[in-house]
Amino acid sequence: MSRRIAGLAVVLGLLLAGSSFLEAQTPPTHLPRAQVSRTDSAAVLLSVAREFRDEGQVEVAEALLHLIRERFGGTPAAAQARDVLARLTVDRSSSARRVELQVWSTLQGLWLGLAVPGALGADGSEAYGAGLLVGVPGGFLAGRALARSRPFSEGQVRAITFGGTWGIWQGIALAELLDWGEGEVCGDFGCFPEDDNGQELLAGGVLGGLAGVAAGAVLARRPISGALATTVNFGALWGSWFGLAGGVLADLEGDALLGAALAGGDAGLLAAALGKGWGLSRNRARLVSIGGVIGGLLGAGVDLLAQPEDEKALVAIPLAGSLLGLGVGAAVTREQGTITGDEGRAREGRTAATGGSLLRVSGSSVNLGIPAPRPVLLPTDRSHGLSWRPGVAMVLVRVEL
Repeated sequence: MSRRIAGLAVVLGLLLAGSSFLEAQTPPTHLPRAQVSRTDSAAVLLSVAREFRDEGQVEVAEALLHLIRERFGGTPAAAQARDVLARLTVDRSSSARRVELQVWSTLQGLWLGLAVPGALGADGSEAYGAGLLVGVPGGFLAGRALARSRPFSEGQVRAITFGGTWGIWQGIALAELLDWGEGEVCGDFGCFPEDDNGQELLAGGVLGGLAGVAAGAVLARRPISGALATTVNFGALWGSWFGLAGGVLADLEGDALLGAALAGGDAGLLAAALGKGWGLSRNRARLVSIGGVIGGLLGAGVDLLAQPEDEKALVAIPLAGSLLGLGVGAAVTREQGTITGDEGRAREGRTAATGGSLLRVSGSSVNLGIPAPRPVLLPTDRSHGLSWRPGVAMVLVRVEL
């Protein structure tokens, strides 16, 4: 491999040197001849890049393809290099989605390997050991077979994985609401309520998870964008929080409170799905959600400082903070609503827009981002005078006049 790279470097040097010599020595009347040499050089590099790609050296191939585009623009090889780069990008994205699906299915197999014996009332460790031996490899192989069955977009993969995860929560909650396994146990001293329904809750989670995977697989037969999948995910989670908080404020308890959280989550999921993600890009949906999380955490901080005795106030303050944070996040990210680039461009856009700060105000532009830690020197008072110690700092607010 090293000898091949060294040989490639020599070829590149000769090609570039020969191209420069021709451009410097050939009279203007011979420009077509120089152009032919430049085209041939690009064609040779493109052939080498394809060989590296076929041998699995994708990084080297990409470097050569970028070189062809930059140094030999306008040649047929440069146009072909753009097409090859586009295919490599698609292949890498598809590979990442397959890996994501296989990792999730392996974890799902782990859950089933432990939950199924528990739902069946297994007492000994042997049953759980057998469950792990069957569930983990079975989940991996099932995910691998599904990933290889046809190409999946990011949104389609997220529909399957989120459907399975959401289904587990739905199944457990419904089993509790329907009182599966609860009843009365009667003996010589009368009848007593039986509240130990752990097996039934596990069974509900298993059935709900499998139903969620099936529903996600059916939905994944249609085109689903990554932005829509992300927005639906956040809609379900925020709906659950709003349902739970609203239930506390409405003095609901027990099954009624659980039902409020369940209904809120389903309402948020359906609202985001039927509203086609409200036209949000994946980047904007994440930033708006970050704003809500920050607002809720600030509200929790107020709770810790004020320590209100009223239970409703303990929930109302973080609820108001999260609502305010979502509103602020939606307002300051209006200009990002049409961004549809991949995650790399979205991350670069956030970093450039915020300068590594949580909030950046520049003239009439306001951007919300993720603060980036940076090394700093901190002054420290000691007995012998002032000294400096290394530390880490994050910029929360950046104001540019």
